[in-house]
Amino acid sequence: MSGLDWLGQELTTMALCWRLDRADGVTMGFTTHDRTLTIGGVPYGASPGMLPSAVRQSDGFDVDTLDVDGALTADAITADDLAVGRWDGAALSLFAVDWSDPAADPLPIARGEIGDVSIQDGAFTAELRGPTALLERPVVEQTSPDCRASLGDARCRIDLAFRQRTARVVAAAGSLLTLDNAEPSAGAYAYGRLRWLDGGNAGLSALVAASDGVTLTLRDPPACPVEAGALVELTEGCDRLFDTCRNRFFNADNFRGEPYLPGNDLLTRYGTGG
Repeated sequence: MSGLDWLGQELTTMALCWRLDRADGVTMGFTTHDRTLTIGGVPYGASPGMLPSAVRQSDGFDVDTLDVDGALTADAITADDLAVGRWDGAALSLFAVDWSDPAADPLPIARGEIGDVSIQDGAFTAELRGPTALLERPVVEQTSPDCRASLGDARCRIDLAFRQRTARVVAAAGSLLTLDNAEPSAGAYAYGRLRWLDGGNAGLSALVAASDGVTLTLRDPPACPVEAGALVELTEGCDRLFDTCRNRFFNADNFRGEPYLPGNDLLTRYGTGG
């Protein structure tokens, strides 16, 4: 049997499968079949209670979405992981396979990324946003006095490999962390990013609001309690101001903003008589 010939058999042997790829590198597979299937080297665990809503596909530009419902399981998708955002933005693909021959060609149904997630009565509902959801994003930039690039991206061109360091947490109190290594320069980690490498927050990232020597202030408190000695990766940040770009990063040629362009407030200014 080749191709999708298995769909034309008198006895249906179809099972739905989900593959989820999280941003932290974790990949999980689930299937509506009553036993685990191995497809492409990935085990798809039996999850008969995991079902999608009606799948609608169109040839237009409408945003296609569907909901995936399932039960929370201790060894797969947990309420804690959903609550702290480990599944936010995870890539999801939905397809059908012949459970009697998992190596046969699958039937792709939908793909996209996880959107809104809700939890109720020991079960979760996750929204799958398809590729057409990208059409909701603006395609033309507006002018701004601040830089519209992100530090280290293709437009900024700053090499972050030399601006990332590891440190250990000495003490933690809410959003305030004390590290064992001081920042390389004043305010270097402000507007940057912290990534937890071990402990209960491993794999999660946090935005840094301010830094001062060995002290960091995070935008939000860590999702899980922080133990002394937790290893973190720190990436320098940028306040997107032209002076910072020119004087600290020596990158004025790649500044993506208009710091000297008059704003709308120019229309409301009054002249001063001499």
